[in-house]
Order: sequence, then structure tokens, then C-alpha cells
Amino acid sequence: MQTTVAISAPEKVPFTEKKYIPTLVFVSSLFMLWAIAITMGDVLNKHFQNVLSVSKAQSGLVQFSIFGAYAVMGIPAGLFMKRFGYKRGVQLGLGLYALGAFLFVPAANASSFTFFRGALFILACGLATLEAVAHPFMAALGPEKTSDQRLNFAQSFNGLGAVIGPLLGSYFILSGVNSHVNGDLTSVKSLYLVIGSVILVIAVAFSFVKVPALQDVHAAPAPAETEAGYYSGTAEEVPQAKGLFGHSHFRWAWLAQFLNVAAQGGTWAFFINYGVEKMHFTDKVAGGYFSLFMVMMMSGRFVGTFLMRYIAPNRLLAAFALANVLMCVIVAQSWGWPSFIALLLINFFFSIMFPTIFSLGIKELGPHTQQASSILVMAVAGGAFFPYLMGKIANHDIAAAYYLPIICYAFIALFGARLYKVSHKAV
Repeated sequence: MQTTVAISAPEKVPFTEKKYIPTLVFVSSLFMLWAIAITMGDVLNKHFQNVLSVSKAQSGLVQFSIFGAYAVMGIPAGLFMKRFGYKRGVQLGLGLYALGAFLFVPAANASSFTFFRGALFILACGLATLEAVAHPFMAALGPEKTSDQRLNFAQSFNGLGAVIGPLLGSYFILSGVNSHVNGDLTSVKSLYLVIGSVILVIAVAFSFVKVPALQDVHAAPAPAETEAGYYSGTAEEVPQAKGLFGHSHFRWAWLAQFLNVAAQGGTWAFFINYGVEKMHFTDKVAGGYFSLFMVMMMSGRFVGTFLMRYIAPNRLLAAFALANVLMCVIVAQSWGWPSFIALLLINFFFSIMFPTIFSLGIKELGPHTQQASSILVMAVAGGAFFPYLMGKIANHDIAAAYYLPIICYAFIALFGARLYKVSHKAV
């Protein structure tokens, strides 16, 4: 006698729910807004070299001011979010963003590089707050199984902002008639005055957005082991007393994120210099290619979001990291257009790294999720140190500086291949 066993089709997990769509749209726009500010910093690097007569290594302190703010603001932003919620956290971030932009006016009047760095620090405190809030906010707008997809979707808009930032900077700053005149910062002052005003309007507008009640999608451990290595068993079998740093996947995710942003900060900071010195572009043309550089990242995020439907996020992360090891080697050879194309491709493969590392790092952390999010945002401080180190090498040879990020991408590949796995063993 034969028996037939019915096999049910796997349940399709939704991307989000209808009630969350308006909030999801607004939160996705935040990813675009902070990308504009961060990539404008890379344009300011070259402009400050021109008008304030600072060296490449000194201009790398622009990134120190921006990413250093993440080290300072990460935990306070997380505590503020825990006390007052996601919405108030967004408003605080936008408020600091606007204040920092407005401080560019007196900084330009004083023609002070130190004053500019102070304004950038305050602005970046706003960006750090937005990142600390927006990542868990986006993760909470639907099921845990699709949180990787939602974060990469939102980061696609981050990629759009990263295109807009260099376009604004190259058009209004690097292409100005006084862009090489020592001490002339009129264009910088005018542009940031407009940016501050727009951000302030958005902050007020968000106060009218009604945010539905949210549930932490990472609160419960996964019920069965998956291909990605998640725990198999019931909630009762999982030790609940383990502290945040008892989770090895979180610790490795923090280091991977630190190195990821370090590589990003250095690669972005000297892209325009590479175009000018190795490809003999003008500042404006190199700034235009920097926008194409960011298009590569945006397209990489859309492609990555699609590929994650078929490839485990950790495996795709490892593959993209290994690709960037190869790209950095080619860039460092100064082979003309082949090296410059490899430089553009770095951003394509970089695209999925931040959101994927972030999402893998906060898996199954339960009540520790918000704290973990703020600490992972602090890992962005990696971008504070690397541009200065790369700048020291770039003072002698801009191409050789691109050997340095290879260390970062090699570790990220290891994280995606092995170290991402969630472990519930007692420590």
C-alpha cells in the first residue's frame, strides 16, 4: 500500500505590511539625506585643499570630524531612542543635521578649517543619530525574514543620495569661478544654508507623520536552523541571560563594520585626487565621475537586493568583499583606464556591505537589539582614521594608498564566510 505525502509550498514572507508603507517611505528618504551630507564631505576634501591650502593628510581630517561624531553619538543616540522612541530620535537627528549646516555660514566667514570641522562634527552627530534610529526602525517595519531585504532596499536610496551629494558639490563648489581662489568659501556657505533650511522643513514635516505601533522583529530567536546557520530549537531551549557582548556574531559584525567604513572613508576621500593625478581630469570632471562612482553603489544595492532572493546574504557579502580585494590590487597598479574602471567597481561591490553586516549583526539579539544598533553605528568611527592614514601614503603616491583597504575587505570576506553565524552557546 502506497501513501502519498502532501508537500506544502513554502510560505511567502511579505516585504512589509500595508500599514507601514507611509512610514517606510519616509524612513527610506532618511537614508538618502545622510548620504548627501557624507559624500559632500568628500567634495569638501578637494575644495579645502584648493582654498585653505591644506595637505591631503590634513584634508582627511574632514572624515575624522564626520566619522568621529559616530563614535561620540552612537550610544547617546541609542539611549535617546530607547527612552523617547524612533520618531523623536529622527527629529533629534534632523535637528542636529540642520544646526551643523547652518554653522557653515560663520565658518566660511572666518575661513577657518577648524571651525568647519566643528560644524561638520555637529552635523555628523545628527547623521549618527539618524543611522542609529533608521536601521532598527526599517528592520521593524515587517517580518524578520525580510529585514535584510528592507535594509538593502532603504540603502538603495542611500545610494541615490550618494549620487546627489557629489553632483551638488561638483556643480556648486568645484565648478565655481573661485573654486581655486585661496580663502573663497562663498559657494560652500550658500549651499549649506540651503541644505540646513531644507532639513529643518523635513524635521517639522515628520512631526505630522503617524507611526504605527511597532514590534521588535529580532525579539524572538528563529525556530529552526536555516542554511544561514541560525539556531534550531524552541525559545525555551535558548539561554536568555547572555549579555550583548556574549554574542560572538555581534562582536565580529562590529569589527567588520569598523573596517568596512574605514575602507569606504579612505576610498571615497581620495577618489577625486586619483582622477586628477592619475587620469589628469579637472576637479569638475573628477567630481562628475565621483557621481558615477555613487551610481555604481546605488545599482549594486538594487542588484544585491534582488540577488538575496536566491543567494544567502552572508555568501553574497563574502563574494563582493573578495571582488573588492581584486579591484584594490588593480587600482594600485596605475594602469590608466583599467585601474580607474576598477576604482569605479569598488563602489558596486561595496554597495551591500553596510546594511548586510548591520542586519547580520543584530540577528536574534532580542532586548539587546536597540543597544546593538547604536553600538554598530559607533563602528562607523572606522572612517575617521583611515582617510588620514591613506592620505599619508597618498602624499607620495595616490595609487599605492589603495593597497590599504585590502586588509578591510579580506576580513569582511571572512565574516561573511564564517564569523556571521549566530551562536547560542553560553560564554
